[in-house]
Amino acid sequence: MANTNSRRIRGDSSLNPTWHYWMLYLLPGVIIYIVFMAYPLLDSIRLSFFTGTGAERTFTGLSNYVKLFTDEVISTRFWTAFGHTWIFFAIHMLVQNVLGIIFAVILTNRTMQGSRIYQTIIFLPVTLSILVTGYLWKLLLSPVWTGDILNSIGLGALSKPWLGQESTALIVVSLVSCWQWVGMPTMMFFAALQGISEELIEAAALEGTSTWDLFRYIQFPLIKPVVGVVAILTFVNNFNAFDVVFSMEGANGAPNYATDIIGTFFYRVGIAGQHPVAIPDAGLGAAVATVIFLMLAAFVIPTLIQSQKEG
Repeated sequence: MANTNSRRIRGDSSLNPTWHYWMLYLLPGVIIYIVFMAYPLLDSIRLSFFTGTGAERTFTGLSNYVKLFTDEVISTRFWTAFGHTWIFFAIHMLVQNVLGIIFAVILTNRTMQGSRIYQTIIFLPVTLSILVTGYLWKLLLSPVWTGDILNSIGLGALSKPWLGQESTALIVVSLVSCWQWVGMPTMMFFAALQGISEELIEAAALEGTSTWDLFRYIQFPLIKPVVGVVAILTFVNNFNAFDVVFSMEGANGAPNYATDIIGTFFYRVGIAGQHPVAIPDAGLGAAVATVIFLMLAAFVIPTLIQSQKEG
């Protein structure tokens, strides 16, 4: 009995070197995550309880959060930006991701010629600088630059200040962002559809299944986990969006804050300073970042759990 126990102990101890080797492989990634992700996040939460700049920061408890939700100007700007961000996200879900699924289904059609060329064309805008594409679209949408061209080809009705009207500015900016990023969900959905067994598709074809029924009852249910991941990435990226609005409408979300989203609001409050007194409030900016982080976590964590169950 003693020999058996000793062999068990020796057998268990032989696993320790393997465990240590795995830890050595993981250690660089853990260190990078702690230094560049975990520590800044925790320090941002700590900063949200202080006010002032540099060495003159003073602990004020929850005053920044109270100010964020009760100050007439700041609270109004925050909730306006928050609502615009949800609209921004909804347009991406309805336009960008729906187009991504449609493009992916078309590209997986084995009878289609030049599939690789179309994949490149769809993905190409993703490789371009957001600031450059934003500025170019700003020129293309300006009646000053394209008005005469549109009039000459009979499309003068489209020559309007789309970015200068409060009713259309946010929608136009969102569509420009969808145009640039539609290649990402397209490639993810395309890879997921490629992973479906060909025998299953061929069996459905032999049964006379229509293209719509094939997608509705076979393809879409099998790629639902990927749809969930794409929804999470879209949600997180849209709530972190900044550069497309900055390049097309400026940091104030013109016109009259009609395109102001959480990213531009945070930039003005915590980094650049609110107009007309351009004095940044790092503590208030950290409070905005903390609130948004909690909102993101409240959405992402349940969605991830649900995706794991469905997977």
